[in-house]
Amino acid sequence: MLSAEHIKAAAAEAGFDLCGITRARHLDERERTFRRWLGEGRHSTLSYMERNTEKRFDASLLVEGARTVIVCGVGYKSALSEGYPAECRTKIASYAACDDYHIVIKDMLRDLSGRLRRRYPDLSGRAFVDTAPLSEKSYAVEAGLGWVGRQSLLVTPKFGSFVLLGELVVADEADCYDAPFGGEGCGCCRACVESCPGRAILDNRTIDTSRCISCHTVEREAECGIDLDGWIFGCDACQSCCPYNRRAPLHADPRFDMRFDPRSMTAGQWRAMSEEEFVGRFGRTPLMRSGRRRIVSNIG
Repeated sequence: MLSAEHIKAAAAEAGFDLCGITRARHLDERERTFRRWLGEGRHSTLSYMERNTEKRFDASLLVEGARTVIVCGVGYKSALSEGYPAECRTKIASYAACDDYHIVIKDMLRDLSGRLRRRYPDLSGRAFVDTAPLSEKSYAVEAGLGWVGRQSLLVTPKFGSFVLLGELVVADEADCYDAPFGGEGCGCCRACVESCPGRAILDNRTIDTSRCISCHTVEREAECGIDLDGWIFGCDACQSCCPYNRRAPLHADPRFDMRFDPRSMTAGQWRAMSEEEFVGRFGRTPLMRSGRRRIVSNIG
């Protein structure tokens, strides 16, 4: 049996700011909410969201014999997270100005797994970093890390929503599990709803992806007539305004330092950049997902 105390100590040693432990159970209520969202067509052209729905909310279908989900988080807030000047037309979400978090957090999870295996040599399981159909924010709530805010993101009391998640799903039981986060901290605040340029945030804490700027700049081609509000990759509008994010500490881990500052780059510089220069400057960042041509096409 795994020691919850040891797991959390090992997670901290691996560099995580947060760690919660929950059972690998079927989250049926959250699955029903997600299926209603799909039924309303709010996922628009993101057809991949329709696949593996049952696996998203049941970790035991992703890892044979799964008993425990270890949910880890790290704060990534930077000066960029606090917003851009109003006149800026080449805005990039703050997470994308750093090394690709999928790679960084996967390495951190490998570190955590190695530390656990030194004590539990027969430990078996699998690491996830937003790369498989696992509803990580749902399991994060179950693990007591925070609540789902109005903008549909996980919000944590200390780090707000500027948190990146990764999970270890393992086949062993833990000696203690965290209680699900009780209640939510948004209260009557609607700052994120009112700050969303596309009015994409719905009343039931979900997103209409057809109106979400982040979706249009990263997940799908921007349609004619869509106002991207100066964003060329992602969008932080619903996060920069959040009271929890405003008082959240800046990240402490140098692995999440900015590799470049979009505020110092002009539209002309982006347009004049060659493919070779783009790869050389941004090859380790999430910008590679869209590529130079797509990003330049988003410049208004």
